[in-house]
Amino acid sequence: MTNFIFNEGGSATQIRDEIASLAAKFIAEEGAEYGTAKRRAVKQLLGNQKINGNILPDNEQIEQEVREYQALFFAETQPARLHHLRQTAAILMQEFAQFNPYLIGAVLNGTAGEHSDIHLHLYTDNSKDVAIFLINAGIDYEVSEHQGKRGDPVETLSFMFKNEGVHLLVHDMDDVRHTDKKERGNLANLRTLIEQAENDDE
Repeated sequence: MTNFIFNEGGSATQIRDEIASLAAKFIAEEGAEYGTAKRRAVKQLLGNQKINGNILPDNEQIEQEVREYQALFFAETQPARLHHLRQTAAILMQEFAQFNPYLIGAVLNGTAGEHSDIHLHLYTDNSKDVAIFLINAGIDYEVSEHQGKRGDPVETLSFMFKNEGVHLLVHDMDDVRHTDKKERGNLANLRTLIEQAENDDE
């Protein structure tokens, strides 16, 4: 790929497009998270140059690049992989029904690939109930924290289910109002996506 340098004629649009394209490759090929992929792309293309934040592509642009990359390089395998992950997510959402589960991320938006995990938002009055549920089900899990959209830490419980990585981001019930509805889907939404894909294959 071309390294665009500010003082050598590389426009902001060119730089942004190149960052988005390379970040998409990292996501599709390695399963990198968007933020990590973006930082790696900037480092590879621009080295240690200081860049203005408005030069960076947003996640929507990168997501579109991921779709195009998968259509070009993984057209034979990605749809089946996505279908499998969505079916697995549906099973999990049934199991966690008492915690108001919502699917987010690549499995929902259709860009999931070989290295993608399943991410669910759970909403409950007592986060410990989720841990107790997992213990009673005999599931070994690891605890970490993710940063929420409002900057607050979100407890995340991670485990393997049917050989797939699963991450449960546990929120207070009040937080259900603050999540962008366009970025999440409930079980009914997910089943509709699965049915649409199955109908398209017929």
